[in-house]
Formats: sequence, structure tokens, C-alpha cells
Amino acid sequence: MQETARREGLPEDIAPWDWRYLAEKVRLQRYALDDAEVKPYFSLENMLAAMFDVAGRLFGLSFEERHDLPRYHADVRSWEVSRHGQLIGIFLSDNFARPGKKSGAWNSIYRAQGLHGGTSLPIVVNNTNFAKGEPTLLSFDDVRTLFHEFGHGLHCLLSNVRYQRLAGTRVPRDYVELPSQLMENWALVPEILDRHARHAETGAAIPPALVAKILAAQNFQQGYATVRYTISALLDLALHQEADGVDDPSAFEAELCQHYGLPAEAELAHSLPHFNHLFNGGYAAGYYVYLWAEVLEAEAFARFEESGDLFDAGLADALRRHIYSAGNARDPRQTFQAFCGREPSAQAMLKKRGLAS
Repeated sequence: MQETARREGLPEDIAPWDWRYLAEKVRLQRYALDDAEVKPYFSLENMLAAMFDVAGRLFGLSFEERHDLPRYHADVRSWEVSRHGQLIGIFLSDNFARPGKKSGAWNSIYRAQGLHGGTSLPIVVNNTNFAKGEPTLLSFDDVRTLFHEFGHGLHCLLSNVRYQRLAGTRVPRDYVELPSQLMENWALVPEILDRHARHAETGAAIPPALVAKILAAQNFQQGYATVRYTISALLDLALHQEADGVDDPSAFEAELCQHYGLPAEAELAHSLPHFNHLFNGGYAAGYYVYLWAEVLEAEAFARFEESGDLFDAGLADALRRHIYSAGNARDPRQTFQAFCGREPSAQAMLKKRGLAS
């Protein structure tokens, strides 16, 4: 970045407000990854098929689309979900932006799984806001979002507990993002890409060189991103340990940044007055959970990598029983240890981010 600044006649002493401009220049020089090159290989229809393929290989699920079920909007699609021939729930997919629809992506439950007082089968919906097209083409970030929300959906669909209040995603925030972030890993599994990442016009499989570029670009700026996320999580926790409150937020921020040695070029991603997670959505003193979930999911996926088979049947069954089906009926820390056989460490996450030596 300093070399880029020098070439452009800018100060080499990079300020926070210069960072994104210079980083984008470096990204284009190093990776030249253009969405226009990537998107034709990731049609929405093919990526839905890829998700269902992964769920079938891992958990024995099958998805049968139903056109006769009532829907709240014409864009919504419905599938009956079965496991080994037995119906386990209904999966809805609401993928397109429209006036009045909330932005972003999320998973919702219309009915939770439960066994108390009779069997209750889950009704689950994944929401995204893609622009409708013929076909609808996705960036790889969009594909990750699709798989992420599907991970939440599977957490609800595979739930096998007695009480609905303990079903699916109704677990502590420390563990709710584990099944969703874990599912993102299978979006880049070579055999899934080879089967489903097909050019929308020619039907050709995505070239290995383009996959390599996508993988390389995933680690760009991970040091910067990790430091900025971590300092925000530490700020959140430190604030909630101040029993008498904070009189001078600016001084509090500055002292914390100095204490942890935050590089001046990085600066805080979230200054206290606009740190929305502190005030909305129940993440106060819990902003750390996204990175913690990445520690957990990287550790869990490493088990599959170590086995040499990313669809290892024994591991997949253990993953279903201990993670996706357990809900909050058992201590999630214990169920994670039952699957991994060890306490989580940061090493797998650092390796995934390209930060491990």
C-alpha cells in the first residue's frame, strides 16, 4: 500500500481514511477478481441445487418442491424436506428484493420442531434480497450468504428435541452462528463446484484458475479485518465492565486502543456513538460471537479436512447429532466437544484466514 501511495504521489504515512482507497488499488493489482467474470458460474438455481446436494450428502436430506402449498408472495418457493423417506419439515426460500421487504439476509421460523404433546415439524424460511434476473446471477459473496442462511435453516430442520423453546437456533449466541458459518465451507468444495458452478450460457464448469483466484482473494486484508473486529469486541466487553459507566467515551476509546496497541492506520471500525450492536438486537457484551463462531466452525471443518473426505459419513452423522440436532437441550459447549473431541483453539481460524505461520 505504501508503494502504491508512492506511485500515486500520496503520503506514505497512511491515514485511516486513505486505507480503503489504497487497499482497493492493491486488490485489483494482485487479484483482478471481477464479479462479471465470476457471476455467470453462480446462477441462483444452480446454487440452490448445490445447497440441497450438500445437505443430501452430509445428512441424507431430500428436497421435493411443492407448487400447491399456500405462499405469502409469488416469489416464495416451498420444499418438503425428508430424511430417509420421512418428512421432517418445510423449507421456504424468499430470495428476491421487493418494495416493503426488509433488506439483508436472515432465517426465520414459522413453527419450531418439538416432540412434547405430539410431533411438531418445523416450517423454516431463508430470506435474501437478490436482484431478479433471467437467470439470477450471484457474486461469490452472495453464494456464501445463501449457504450461511441455509446453515441456520438446517439447524432448525434437523432439530430433534422435546421442547420447542429449546429447538434449532434457540441456543446461546455463542453458538447460534456455528451451524451457519460452518455451512459456508461447503460452497467451495471442488466436487460441489464442478457439479453445480456451471456457466449460465455454455454449461462449462468453472475453471480451476478462477476458483484459485476466488480462494486467494478470500484472504486479502484479513489482518486488517481481524484487528478491527477484535478491537471492537474488546471495546464492547470493556464498556460492559464499567460498573459506573463512562464519562468520556472518546478518552475511553483512546485508552483502550493504546492499551492493546491498535495500529493508527486501522482505527476503530465502530466508535461508541454509532456502535449499533451495543443497543439493538441483543448483542450488548456479545459482539465477539461472530469471530468466536468462526473459531468453532473452522475447528469443526478441520475435522473433515483431517479425515481426507469432506463428506465423511461418520463425521457427518456426528455433526448432525451433536451440532445440528441438539438445539439447547444439551449444553452446546459439551456437544461441541463431543463432536470435535477437544476444546476449540484459534489455530484453525487463523489458518483459514491466512494468518497462521
